[in-house]
Amino acid sequence: MEEFKKWMKQAEADLDVAEYNLKGKLYYVCANYSQQVVEKALKALLIKKKKKLIKTHSITKMAKELNLPNKLIFKISELEPVHLESKYPDFSTKLPFEEYEEKDVIEFLNTAEEVLTWVKEKLK
Repeated sequence: MEEFKKWMKQAEADLDVAEYNLKGKLYYVCANYSQQVVEKALKALLIKKKKKLIKTHSITKMAKELNLPNKLIFKISELEPVHLESKYPDFSTKLPFEEYEEKDVIEFLNTAEEVLTWVKEKLK
């Protein structure tokens, strides 16, 4: 299987995990996996275009490099700190499990779905 396809399959699996955790009210887990969907989908497209993996966790940087629409880049930039906020108790004034509310993660999940759809179009 081509490398970019592996990253896309994992992004799709991560979307399922995010949705599952939203239903289970584990909002910080949903937030984390929403960010991971975006990161892995963008890496898939970068791998397809550049023929190599670019090692970064900056989804905003990858989005700009891939020329995503500005509206989507803005949404991604709001999701950027989730990579750290949702995992580490010393990153924010709140603990990760206290950081997010349902409305927040629904937005994150919607962004993840939008990015995944956009990337799939570009991979065709």
